[in-house]
Amino acid sequence: MALTLVEASKKYSGNVVRATTIEMFARQSDILSALPFESIPGGAVKYDQEGVLPGVAFRGINESYTESTGVINPLIDAIYIVGGDIDVDKFLIATRGPSIRAAQISMKIKAIADAWAQKFIKGDNTSDPREFDGLQVRLTGNQKISAGSTNGGDPLSLAKLDQAIDAVDSPTHIIMSKAMRRRMSAAGRATSVTGYVNYTKNEIGQTVMTYNDLPILTTNNGSTEALPFTEVGAGGATATATSIYVVSFGAGRLCGIQNGDMDVRDLGELDTKPVLRLRTEWYAGLALYHGRSAARVYGISDAAVVA
Repeated sequence: MALTLVEASKKYSGNVVRATTIEMFARQSDILSALPFESIPGGAVKYDQEGVLPGVAFRGINESYTESTGVINPLIDAIYIVGGDIDVDKFLIATRGPSIRAAQISMKIKAIADAWAQKFIKGDNTSDPREFDGLQVRLTGNQKISAGSTNGGDPLSLAKLDQAIDAVDSPTHIIMSKAMRRRMSAAGRATSVTGYVNYTKNEIGQTVMTYNDLPILTTNNGSTEALPFTEVGAGGATATATSIYVVSFGAGRLCGIQNGDMDVRDLGELDTKPVLRLRTEWYAGLALYHGRSAARVYGISDAAVVA
């Protein structure tokens, strides 16, 4: 069963540190608040993904069929270790109160959530074997849709976004930067574009913009922007473009994988120095079970959205 981090935090209502930290993790990232996580045994999950469907035909009387077998691609997704230690000097706690430790915990959680969400988009296991492959690396073929052919990128066309939505089976969310969300908001106010932009509330009370009833999640809730205008456009080598992703979150589609829930431990005072240490560690990764559970519109310039 795949649970979001907010749902997982409810299982630990008796453990204040763990429950608070897991929910804080989710609140720091739109992606982590919406993405379900499936707990798996061991360090990886193996699964088969449909490649090519078998052929079919109509036949006449006394005719035979031509044998045709589908292609199944065996895939493996591993989990990776992310976390960190938080040390707060006992002097600071004595002179400034326990709130100083809570502030440091909040900052560490924000940094971890920001880093994981950035790898969700930009992770590349070939470049760094300590991280998982993100969506940019995984999506190829028909799941990549060019915004145009101009060097440096083209304005987002809502027609292209609709094409990406159609490329995903049972889409649940759209992911973009806050800069692109501002462009979408402006498009919703423009009578010449009219982009079916509305607003709703998510499960933790945040206001969420929607397009065609799909919630829009943003990537830069922390210090690292996963989708800046620094990507190469489809028509040349100038790195002034960004991307938008349409995803289908859920079991058997696109979801996070983890070996147990996030581990949050208060290690107490260290022997080597007078500090109190809290350790947050998470064994997690990403699984793209269904080949049509995500699509990318790339080569989008920092310009007004067009119809």
